[in-house]
Amino acid sequence: MSDGNLPAAAWRADVIQDFARSELFDRTFQEGMDLVEETAGYLDGSGRQESKLLSRNAALAYAAESMRLTTRLMQVASWLLVQRAVREGDMPPEGACDERYRLGAEDVCRPGHDTAEDLPSGLLLLLDRSERLYERVRHLDRRMYIEDTDVETPNPVQSQFDRLRTAFGG
Repeated sequence: MSDGNLPAAAWRADVIQDFARSELFDRTFQEGMDLVEETAGYLDGSGRQESKLLSRNAALAYAAESMRLTTRLMQVASWLLVQRAVREGDMPPEGACDERYRLGAEDVCRPGHDTAEDLPSGLLLLLDRSERLYERVRHLDRRMYIEDTDVETPNPVQSQFDRLRTAFGG
């Protein structure tokens, strides 16, 4: 994926800095921080009141989903703050490549509300918005920090031959 003229590390640093200085970063950062603030207000205010009116099972689902929601948003906010640190020169772009700064907790952050009809609409709206934001940031994280050379693309023809060989015992 590097342009051939730059070593992979320099190319990656350029991509990270370009993103950190972009309008896309500005919009994503603002959306993320606004959603964190809105969620905190909801969970401490009307969400708390709504949760008291739920059945036992729905209250358990509410608790689980609100934890998933806050984890998801904290992952996004942390990732965005690292990008801002790069932008402001507080962290070198190469430093942002460290695994500890990557978007994490993917298994926890994935959607999990299968009792959606029992959950308050305010929580459902925040869950949906946070899921979409998390997926966008996940996409950015993978594009910026995973080199194409790190992921070996299988040869589709060889894959078919291997499947035939396995199927027919050859």
